[in-house]
Amino acid sequence: MAFSNEQLERYARHIVLKDVGAKGQEKLLNAKVLIIGVGGLGSPVAMYLAAAGIGTIGIADADVVDLSNLQRQIAHNTEKIGTAKVESAKETINRMNPDVTVHTYQTLVTKDNILDFIQDYDFIIDGTDNFSSKFLINDACVMAKKPFCHAGILGFQGQLMTYVPGEGPCYRCIFHNPPKKDEVPTCKQVGVIGAMCGVIGSLQAMEAIKYILGVGELLTGYLLTYDALTMEFRKVKLPKRVANCAICGDHPTITELIDYEQSECAGV
Repeated sequence: MAFSNEQLERYARHIVLKDVGAKGQEKLLNAKVLIIGVGGLGSPVAMYLAAAGIGTIGIADADVVDLSNLQRQIAHNTEKIGTAKVESAKETINRMNPDVTVHTYQTLVTKDNILDFIQDYDFIIDGTDNFSSKFLINDACVMAKKPFCHAGILGFQGQLMTYVPGEGPCYRCIFHNPPKKDEVPTCKQVGVIGAMCGVIGSLQAMEAIKYILGVGELLTGYLLTYDALTMEFRKVKLPKRVANCAICGDHPTITELIDYEQSECAGV
């Protein structure tokens, strides 16, 4: 691939990196990443992937920008209140990097459409704010053999893990089933510190970039947790595989995707 003079300057700090270089930047420009949920987590993911030169970014979100979003959802601004989040984020990305093609899906992601959405993408980002969507994304990615990065935040705490088919446990291996209604407090009830979204979302972007480049160690087989009040990261080793997992185990009992009851908000 021949880079233009503008691209050579734009990606100069990548190209001089030993583990990226021109070949790595070409991989990034040819890559396709789907972000499901462009709120607190999806905003920094979208912006850092765009800046890195991910060639195609898909954004799926049914919501519109609300004033209460702006404390943490940095892909949007006051002028975009009332605008579809996918369109707001697309404009932000386009202003940042004209190399990026953005596909928008202004709709709820459900069991009926998620497999169609993810099929053309190399890596999936779970930026959603409810357990129903998180389990749906996991199960769809397991079925379709797609890698994805899960994350969740609440208050001053966050967590993330990465699933790669055949290389570690899935989200359902660890968390099994969605919690019962009102069993876990929501971010609307408890709150979330805005900068937490930036910390965890940036780590999700880093996982996607490492996967595409084929460098470093991904969070496959680990759950990374972060407590902002104590400034402590904890990397928890997970089991290599869970034989009785309902979706990726030896004898799966989930053979069709499930739309669980949507919670109001469970993290972002």
